[in-house]
Amino acid sequence: MNETRTDGLHITTAKRALIDAVLRKEGVAPPKTDRIPPRGDHGPAPLSFAQQRLWFFDQFEPGNSVYNLITKVLFEGDLNVQALDRAFSEIVQRHEALRTAFDFREGQPVQIVMPAQPVTINVIDLSHLQEREQQDKTEDIFHAEARRPFNLKSGSLLRITLLQMRKDKHLLLFAVHHIVSDAWSVGVLIHELGELYTALVTGRSPLLSALPIQYADFAVWQRQWLQGAVLEQQLEYWRKQLGGSSLVMELPADRPRPALQTFNGSSISFSIPRALIEPLKTLTRSEKATLFMTLLAAFKVLLYRYTGQHDITVGTPIANRQRQEIEHLIGFFTNTLALRTDFSGNPGFRELLKRVRETALDAYAHQDLPFEYLVEQLHPQRTLSHSPLVQVMFVIRNTPETELKFPRVKATPLNSDFSTAKFDLSFYLDDQGEEVTGAIEYNTDLFNSDRIHRMATHFCTLLRSIVDDPDKSIADLELLSEEENRQLLLEWNDLPAAYPRVCAHQLFEQQVERTPGAVAAMFEREHLNYGELNRRANKIAHYLRSLGAAPGRIVGIAMERSLDMLA
Repeated sequence: MNETRTDGLHITTAKRALIDAVLRKEGVAPPKTDRIPPRGDHGPAPLSFAQQRLWFFDQFEPGNSVYNLITKVLFEGDLNVQALDRAFSEIVQRHEALRTAFDFREGQPVQIVMPAQPVTINVIDLSHLQEREQQDKTEDIFHAEARRPFNLKSGSLLRITLLQMRKDKHLLLFAVHHIVSDAWSVGVLIHELGELYTALVTGRSPLLSALPIQYADFAVWQRQWLQGAVLEQQLEYWRKQLGGSSLVMELPADRPRPALQTFNGSSISFSIPRALIEPLKTLTRSEKATLFMTLLAAFKVLLYRYTGQHDITVGTPIANRQRQEIEHLIGFFTNTLALRTDFSGNPGFRELLKRVRETALDAYAHQDLPFEYLVEQLHPQRTLSHSPLVQVMFVIRNTPETELKFPRVKATPLNSDFSTAKFDLSFYLDDQGEEVTGAIEYNTDLFNSDRIHRMATHFCTLLRSIVDDPDKSIADLELLSEEENRQLLLEWNDLPAAYPRVCAHQLFEQQVERTPGAVAAMFEREHLNYGELNRRANKIAHYLRSLGAAPGRIVGIAMERSLDMLA
C-alpha cells in the first residue's frame, strides 16, 4: 500500500480516497498535482506563511530559543570526523534553506539565500573525564545549546557540535532553527548525512537525486497558489468549523496563567499497557478509523472530563508534503490542524469516535490552508497569555525510524529532553506496532510534574474502560485508578475523631452561656450577639410548636436572606 508520511499520522491510499470523496461531496475537485516550478528570480523571496509567524515571533521576542530543534546521535566505532564535516557541508550546499538569511525590505520580511560555505564542526574532547563527569558535562552542553538563540539575519541556522567520549565513542548534537526545518526535515538530514558520509569514506558516488526545487520556490508558489477560489474554499470550511469556538481550554492547573505566555517546559514519559493495544486496534478497525483517531478521541474525553467544557479543540501537526517534489526537501512545511469536537448529549465513546473521525477526514481534505493565515483571518480575541485557537496539541508519531547506515560505525538517534513548551500541553504517542509509548510535554509555569503523571495514569485507565465497553457514555467511563478510588472512598474517609456526644443546638446553648455578649452573626450592617440570637430563636421555636411543629416534622423556610432567617 502506498503511503505518504506525515509528522502526526500516515495517509494511506485508502485514506486519500476518503479525503477525495469528502472534497467531491462539497463539489470541490481533489487538489491538482501540477508540479511546483523553480522561481525564475534567485533574489530575495517572500516567506512562507509558516515562516512568517516564526519571523514575527523572533521580532517580538528576539533571542528566544523556543523554536530551536535539537537532535542527538550516538556514534560507536571508527568515526571519520573529516568525512562527517564534509558530509554536512554537502548537505548545506544541497539545501538552500540551511543557508538562508531573513531580512526586512520594502516593508516586508524576505528570505535571502546565502552562498554556501564549508561547515566546521565544533569538536569538544571529553575523553579525559570520568563517566559521571562526562554525563554531567554533556547535559550542560546540550541545555546550553538548546537555549542558545539563532540570529535569523546571519544565514547560518545550523550548528553542529561533536562530543568525543572515547576514541570509539562520539555524541553528535546538531541544532537548527524551526524556521528552516521541521521533524520530517531532520529525518531527511540524517538520511542524507549517512549516505554522503558513506560515499566519502568508501569512494563511491552518493545515491542522492538532484533536488527539483528549493524551499524558497515553494514559498513563492504557495503565495501564488493560495488565492482566489482555492483560498476561499479552504477558508469557508475553517470559518464554519472553528467560528465561535471556545477561546481557551481551562485545564486544572497548579498556578494561575501568567499574563505573558511563557515557554518553560519539561516532560514525562509513559507507555500504554500492551494488553490494550490489540483491543484498541480491533475497535479502530470496526469503526473504519485509524489508531490516531481512536487515541485522539480518548484524549479528548480526558480533556472533557478535566475541564467540563463541551467544546474541545485540539491541534495536531501534519507534514503537509503531499507533493513529490518537496518530499526530500529540508524546510518548514509542517502545518497545524485545529480539530474541534462537540461533546453535547453525553454520547457513548463509539459515537464520539465517529464524530472525531468525520472531523479529522474533513480537516485532512482542507489541510492546505496554513494555520498562521487561518488565525489571521478568523481574528480570535488575542492575548499574550496563551496561543490562539489551540493551547493543547496531540501527536501520534507512526513513521518508521530513519535507518542510519555508517560504515564501521553504529549510529543511534537519542531522544532529547524537552526544556521548552510551545503550548500549555502537548501529548506525544509513538506507535511501534505492538507497543505504544508516550511523552507529555507541559508548561512548568502552569503544571507540576505529579499532576502530569496522574494525567498519564488517567489516560491509560480511560483506555481500559473504553476497551471494556465502547458504548458506555463518556461521562461514565472510568478515569481514576484503583489506587485513587481506594484513597478517595476509603483512606480519606477513615478519619476517627473524638466528637462531643451532644447535639448542635446544645453546643450553641453552651456557647450562649459562656459568651452571651459576643457577636454571633453579621449581615450587611447588622449584627447579633449570642444572647439575642438565642432569644429570637426560642421565640420562633415556641411559635412553631404552637402550630404543631414536633420532632420529625418538616418546616419550610421561605424568606429573604437575613439575620431573621438564621434565627
